[in-house]
Amino acid sequence: MAPIRKGARVVEYTGPRIPKDEADEKYQDSPTTYLFGVGDGKTVIDGHGTAMFLNHSCEPNCETEEMDGRVWIMAIRNVKAGEELVYDYYLYDGDEDEARCNCGSVKCRKSMYSPEEIRRRARAKKRAGRKSRPRTAAPRGKQSRK
Repeated sequence: MAPIRKGARVVEYTGPRIPKDEADEKYQDSPTTYLFGVGDGKTVIDGHGTAMFLNHSCEPNCETEEMDGRVWIMAIRNVKAGEELVYDYYLYDGDEDEARCNCGSVKCRKSMYSPEEIRRRARAKKRAGRKSRPRTAAPRGKQSRK
């Protein structure tokens, strides 16, 4: 592989575009998907092209960019010949899936979810914890002392 200059289009994320709810149903029991949300996220690219081989990293050398309805993987810095091409997936949903990250970067956040999604999940977990705790009613009236 030749070096890639910063700002270059690396590969297009291609595949059929389907409604997100259809993709959720189609891949409900699948451990691996190559879905890419576009626009407002109601539509996804069901991608099984070359871009599916680019891994996630919390310290990426590429990022995605939507241009004229197409999704491109772009180099965000100069990439050396032979260097693995990676981008941050910034996942934004996935039910109960942890989406653990194993990129090994010193900046690793231990999840492929976006920082916003990680915060949202933490808040939801905290709320769920409060709801599941048994509640004890406060005593009414005076308590007798013996």
